[in-house]
Amino acid sequence: MPMLILVRHGRSTANTAGVLAGWTPGVALDERGAAQAAALPDRLARLPLAAAVTSPLQRCRETLAPLLTARPGLPLHTEERIGECHYGDWSGRKLAELADEPLMNVVQQHPSAAAFPGGESMRAMQARAVDAVRDWNARIEAEHGPDAVYLMCSHGDIIKSLVADALGLHLDLFQRISAEPCSVTAIRYTPTRPFLVRLGDTGDFAGLVPREHAPGDQGGDAAVGGDAGAP
Repeated sequence: MPMLILVRHGRSTANTAGVLAGWTPGVALDERGAAQAAALPDRLARLPLAAAVTSPLQRCRETLAPLLTARPGLPLHTEERIGECHYGDWSGRKLAELADEPLMNVVQQHPSAAAFPGGESMRAMQARAVDAVRDWNARIEAEHGPDAVYLMCSHGDIIKSLVADALGLHLDLFQRISAEPCSVTAIRYTPTRPFLVRLGDTGDFAGLVPREHAPGDQGGDAAVGGDAGAP
């Protein structure tokens, strides 16, 4: 079965503004995100990619643009099911403001029970993403053979939920996983089990430098939608 390369989109204007973007239109890569996207072709140069699959959202399409320019024959497909979580009424709001919502504690501690008002549940988000990967695994294998490698460009919470599925982790543990902007995660699927072979690789250790936290914040909460990465 194929090897799946998961790429989170580069840093976006919503990431740097501390806003939960969701499906809000017009969220683009910021300057750093554009630089991350520009570096992606070299980072993936040795991978014989059979195809690329993208979330329909602008920030993902912008992330893949340099790769598609570098590989003009690479097929590109759009897949709604790997689009960002539908955060509903939370979309477009400041994360600092959302931290005071009672639902945030559920999102952090018991995400399998979390459903966003006017949006979807985190269980539904994971289920659709996992279904998409299974379907694309079968399609890529049928078209390119069992040793094919293909790429999906998606979003932080989607990627974390796919990693949790690959590891056999309950969704309630997925907030322990991190996926920085433009990070690369690789999952090799087999008929009996998936193997997580790379997690959140950015090629940049700056993200490991300790960061300052707001008073009272010990850094124990996960960034909903994914954090902004290294400054």
